[in-house]
Amino acid sequence: MTGNQLPTITKDAHDLDAVGLSLSYDGRAVVSDLDLAIPDGEVTVIVGANACGKSTLLRGIARLLRPTAGIVNLDGRSVSSYPSKEFARVVGILPQSPIAPEGVRVADLVGRGRHPHQGLFRQWSSTDDEIVTEAMRATSTAELAGRRVEELSGGQRQRVWIAMALAQDPDILLLDEPTTFLDVTHQIELLDLLAELNHTRKSTVVMVLHDLNLAARYADHLVVMANGSVVANGAPADVLTSELVKRAFGLDSRIIADPVCGSPMVIPIGRFHRPTGQEF
Repeated sequence: MTGNQLPTITKDAHDLDAVGLSLSYDGRAVVSDLDLAIPDGEVTVIVGANACGKSTLLRGIARLLRPTAGIVNLDGRSVSSYPSKEFARVVGILPQSPIAPEGVRVADLVGRGRHPHQGLFRQWSSTDDEIVTEAMRATSTAELAGRRVEELSGGQRQRVWIAMALAQDPDILLLDEPTTFLDVTHQIELLDLLAELNHTRKSTVVMVLHDLNLAARYADHLVVMANGSVVANGAPADVLTSELVKRAFGLDSRIIADPVCGSPMVIPIGRFHRPTGQEF
């Protein structure tokens, strides 16, 4: 990704929240009686240990998983009440490990992001071409346009899926571990791109991340989960403590200021590297 600047387009404001939400797989409860309001126009990052319910929560918000109890509301309406295209014009989702149709080329897959905006009286236009081109340019996938998706590396495929999500041009973008398969350079470039999307368009971004320090650096609002519940949420500097890290991850740590941007930075303490007080 090259960091091409996105044009400024102010998105509509939306209320997105979960009330008493419970979610399960095959009768096994994963998320239980959870309440959560997603701040409009901010970057929300959900973190927690493996199997704590992060991805399940995101799938519930995206209505990819039907609640066993409770409700997810978008602008005061249950998300399940929205027609598919109407919902997709507001909310975009990039799930874990999406699968492309066999033989589809990159430009065609990215172009499918425009599907929610098509209809009987709204056919493909030059505006759609411009949006797809912009999405591919922003994700450095334009040079891959003619290649088949299955021929690409994992990192390339991930950038193509992100381009498709950007082409959808939703007001709210949900991403489940979007840095998967990306090397550290592309991770930072992707997170910078999402931050730019938020800053220039006031798009609401909600994503699941594994890296606590990247989460703390990029989140306006941090949601920490453990055992299917939210144990803390708020500004990273307000919620991220060594006690919270121990509770949510079972990890001993120290919290220091990130020397680059001042956000909380988690320094793990392992069994073989105990604190010495030495500074470098």
